[in-house]
Amino acid sequence: MTPRDMALAALAATVWGVAFVVTTFGLDSFSAPQLTALRFIIACLPALFIPRPQIPWRTLIPIGLTLFTGQFLLVFFAYSAGLPPGLASVTQQLQAFFTVLLAAIFLRDMPTLRQSIGMVIAFCGMGVIADTVGEDLPAVALGLAIAAALSWGVGNVLVMRLGSTPMFPLMVWLCLVPPLPALLVSRVMDPQQSLLDAIAAASWQSIAVVFYLGGVATILGFSIWARLLARYPAAMVAPFALLTPCVGLVTSALVLGERFSPRRYAGIALILAGIGVSALPVARRGTRGGREGTQEIDVRRPTPGLRLNTDD
Repeated sequence: MTPRDMALAALAATVWGVAFVVTTFGLDSFSAPQLTALRFIIACLPALFIPRPQIPWRTLIPIGLTLFTGQFLLVFFAYSAGLPPGLASVTQQLQAFFTVLLAAIFLRDMPTLRQSIGMVIAFCGMGVIADTVGEDLPAVALGLAIAAALSWGVGNVLVMRLGSTPMFPLMVWLCLVPPLPALLVSRVMDPQQSLLDAIAAASWQSIAVVFYLGGVATILGFSIWARLLARYPAAMVAPFALLTPCVGLVTSALVLGERFSPRRYAGIALILAGIGVSALPVARRGTRGGREGTQEIDVRRPTPGLRLNTDD
């Protein structure tokens, strides 16, 4: 990978890591479903210029409902319930292991021994974090975060069933799915304030967060990631995703003063170690360092920690 592309990979991971922290400022003015709707209203704008992939809506809608709608509604509700943003950036990486597990069950795509070991290590780390529930972490917040990662994993498996497909156009058109269901949830849960009223009363920080999440974290971040996946082997790109929770933790500590107990840091370290065991490539003789040119991405054999990491 060229130094320029390595810098782009690090930039994408940094953009997603920061997104976990700035989300807290977006939720100052908007509810979880309102922020979800606004994020994807911004993110779907490229659909005006990019043709829809040759995939029927009956296939696109379930993917959009799990990969984007469910994931972000649940994680934003987790924030509202008290989930610290640094911890959110770590818990969402569990999507990699849910993807591997669900792919084994429904697609008979069995994990390797190394992936299995990584899953065990990561879930031990989640168990350690779960043991800290009650300190400054409500159980419902952790449960919603895990459910968000599970929804992400389900969406990944649905994408895997598509086979080879152009990923960036697919993601752009999937962004058309979340706004309507998110607004319906908002209508039920935010009956006193419409989305337009919330926008009119929002702070400039919250408005800036909406554009960051929709334009920078989703459109720019995924554009970079898709370009890199088209040029290099997945195993070469995937390790850069490990920067996302690291950036999330550091940024949250610097901006919000987030601090954890030693036990929670131990759990975070185990999760990151598990992801590393699963995702970091193994050096092999005779393996070419990359491939030039663009091509469609085969999503049938994903690398854990890699799949569609759009903010986190």
